[in-house]
Amino acid sequence: MNDPYNNRKIRFGIVGCGAIGPTHAGALAQMSDVELVAVADLIPQRAKTVADKFSVPKIYAEQKELFSDPSVDVAILCTPSGIHGEGAIAAMTAGKHVVVEKPMEINTAACDRMIAAQRSTGKLLTVISQHRFDAASLLVKDMIQSGKLGKIILATADVKWWRTQKYYDEGDWRGTFALDGGGAVMNQGIHTVDLLQWLAGDVESVFAQTRTAAHDRIEVEDVAVSTWTFKNGAIGTYVASTAVFDGLPVRIDVVGTEGTVIIEGDRLRQLKLRSGEVCDGEAAAPHAVSVASGGTASVTHTAANRPSKEKEGAVWGDAHRAQLEDFVRALRTGEKPLIDGPAGRMPVKIIQGMYESARSGKPVNLNPKSETRNPNE
Repeated sequence: MNDPYNNRKIRFGIVGCGAIGPTHAGALAQMSDVELVAVADLIPQRAKTVADKFSVPKIYAEQKELFSDPSVDVAILCTPSGIHGEGAIAAMTAGKHVVVEKPMEINTAACDRMIAAQRSTGKLLTVISQHRFDAASLLVKDMIQSGKLGKIILATADVKWWRTQKYYDEGDWRGTFALDGGGAVMNQGIHTVDLLQWLAGDVESVFAQTRTAAHDRIEVEDVAVSTWTFKNGAIGTYVASTAVFDGLPVRIDVVGTEGTVIIEGDRLRQLKLRSGEVCDGEAAAPHAVSVASGGTASVTHTAANRPSKEKEGAVWGDAHRAQLEDFVRALRTGEKPLIDGPAGRMPVKIIQGMYESARSGKPVNLNPKSETRNPNE
């Protein structure tokens, strides 16, 4: 269909200029067909800092002011997890398309309200799941879909990170169920939950244990261990922690009857097939990088509208940019974004099941057949 924006720049506004907001601002700055026109934050200095750095003309104190600005086409929500839903619904009701940071919300009921608002308003909604755009993730997904790995029989993931006590103390919402929704799993580990189920398939059931073992004054877990049963018959494990000094790279192993792949620190660490094909990771994902202290990483996705960063290396935010580019494509073509509301809901559903299992001491059946699935998955 014709571009409804008549090839003009699509105008973005960012709500929340703290930890992740500047990453989105930096990603937008690397794109030629968009413009960051407004920022909002309850702390004026944070908004001013981002506005000054990226030459943003408008600064607002509250999100509702940004939502009412007719010059804003898309609102990016970088607010505490537990208010993503109310912000997204208000923005879509005000006529804005929405990009919301992970997690989509802290429970599936709130996710469902967001999806309902998206459908009733006709606006587009995407949830940041940028690691699906990493070169290693895309390569492994292709290997699985093509059948080169054979039948998936085992899938495991480890998110063993380190967060100081200061990290939790410096934000009133951090470490609370009301606004953080959970700890090492919901906040830090949700990207890996998303990747594991995206790669290995629908999750049938989970059995989990959680502990608050190494931090004070938090309600949420800093250690979690779980086993997963997949709909396709595979089994797996998922481990997450913010108490592993001083942090290890995230690792995902996927084992099939015809081969094994390992992603570590967002880099393809190993790919070996019974057919004899071997990949050492450097050749398959030269742009992948790891970030110290158990943080996340990203890869370069060279776009037609910007120079390749191959020689200078990848930087944090490149995969965010890749997802934002996909969202802009969807806005201009009228198609769905690759990661829509139902896709963003799925890891929340899995984590909610893990927390329920940890409370009850029993496995939880997730009943994926009853869930609305994303046709792009």
